[in-house]
Amino acid sequence: MNAPLPHRRLIGQVLLAQGLISEDQLRIALHEQSKAHQLLGRMLVGLGFISEATLRDALGATLGHQAVDLGHAIVDPTALQWLSREQARRHRCLPLIYAADRRLLTVASADPHDVVALDRLRAVLPRDLQVAACLAGEAEIARAIDRYYGHELSIDGILSELETGEIDRHELAHAMDEYSQPVVRLIDALLTDAVKRGASDIHFEPEAGFLRIRYRIDGLLRQIRALHKSYWAAMAVRLKVMSGMNIAETRAPQDGRVSLSVGGRSIDFRAATQPTLHGENVVLRILDRDKGIVPLAGLGLDPGQLDELKRMIARPEGILLVTGPTGSGKTTTLYSLLNHINAEGIAIMTLEDPVEYPLAMVRQTSVAEAAKLDFASGIRAMMRQDPDAILVGEIRDGETAAMAFRAAMTGHQVYSTLHCNSTIGAIPRLLDIGVRPDILAGNVVGIVAQRLVRRLCPLCRQPHAADEGERQLLGLAGCQPPPSIFRAAGCEACDFQGYRGRVALWELLRCDDDIDELIARRATARELRALAQARGYRTLAADGRRQVLDGVTALAEVARVVDLTRLADACPT
Repeated sequence: MNAPLPHRRLIGQVLLAQGLISEDQLRIALHEQSKAHQLLGRMLVGLGFISEATLRDALGATLGHQAVDLGHAIVDPTALQWLSREQARRHRCLPLIYAADRRLLTVASADPHDVVALDRLRAVLPRDLQVAACLAGEAEIARAIDRYYGHELSIDGILSELETGEIDRHELAHAMDEYSQPVVRLIDALLTDAVKRGASDIHFEPEAGFLRIRYRIDGLLRQIRALHKSYWAAMAVRLKVMSGMNIAETRAPQDGRVSLSVGGRSIDFRAATQPTLHGENVVLRILDRDKGIVPLAGLGLDPGQLDELKRMIARPEGILLVTGPTGSGKTTTLYSLLNHINAEGIAIMTLEDPVEYPLAMVRQTSVAEAAKLDFASGIRAMMRQDPDAILVGEIRDGETAAMAFRAAMTGHQVYSTLHCNSTIGAIPRLLDIGVRPDILAGNVVGIVAQRLVRRLCPLCRQPHAADEGERQLLGLAGCQPPPSIFRAAGCEACDFQGYRGRVALWELLRCDDDIDELIARRATARELRALAQARGYRTLAADGRRQVLDGVTALAEVARVVDLTRLADACPT
């Protein structure tokens, strides 16, 4: 018997150690391999001992290459243009992603370590084009080549195909499993386009005579397409099938979820339907796992704010609240805090509605009405699991607040969100839902308020001297010479919007003995603010002024999300 190569033997041992095959199955495969002279993994699949997906994941872990499931991946149409169908078949690879800024083409290969095959592939591509390989099953690659090549994949091309009448629109909803159907490709193309543009949501909004498609980019909705309404029935069915919804139900709201590989990244889409006058409205929230966990230093706090936040989470017990409206980045901040404290020696549990991003070593639970698990009962259950730190998705009523503070008083770190407008405003909000002042005092370690504003494009922003009205909004009335600030312009790099990305405005209140004393005797918001400002407390408006004067964002953008009329009362920065 010819001895297999070491890495092939290792694949067998990995599968054996994971309990995916038995010793007898490995022995049979090695015997057959000696006669057929095939790779051990391919032999195990051929004998029916493991699936192609199991082999792909095991090879990825063993060889150190990223593994991609082509059955749940959406291919970049621009990547396919670099290789013809015949070339892809000859080299047994599938172009997945093309990064134009880096001139990098990522291909799926059954053997990324096959240097000879990769060199042959590079020989048919331009010399300045770099090639990177990720791992996929050989049979998956063959199926994907047949699936993607020969079909129009661009949005405009697919719409043209629909409008020419090559496919009967009335039959589209009955053939959603076939990739030859334009609507299937249209949905994939829209999802890919939204992820490429950095959208956080996709809105499908039927009107009386057309379908409006809008992306939420940098916090603002932007209309991308307007399609004929006759396409919407089939598109809605496709979205429901992907998200695991009931396609027959059109009169009641539904929720669903789907995970796909888009642009080489694992993306979760949370779907929600809502019956409206002109049909079902569908919104997909895009959850990019690669962007969901931001290091604490990457949140955009200045050094003083970062030190203050670290002092809050250094407290061994107590509750830390993150406040702000929907879409202000509260979840991202909480995940960053948990990721910062996450270690082998600490037990962290979360209760969310729903779980948005998976965190290693963190026990995460979704509240579920069907299982009668709400935030209050979930906290009771978690307390019996002996956690060190607890994340409660939201404090929305007195019972949840009581359980959260009970956990904080019994030696746990508790992290949660609260809907209110400022850090100071969190105190009367908690009092209003029934938390007693003597319970608040000493158990709240700190409160964080935040807002997200769009970041000016550094390539096209335009400087100008602030006029008197702008100086008044900045709390710098009469200041001479007038400060230089920037306004949005627009260029190709920012899609002519003038902004690229977002940055957070922060307001931090760390509770010490003096603050606790004011809380215990129900001091007014004015008294709390005066004491905090004497210790360097900076409001959201003041932090917005800092970002404007630093050229990070525009004054109009800060005024869109923060009330600047009281900025004159804030301490100068």
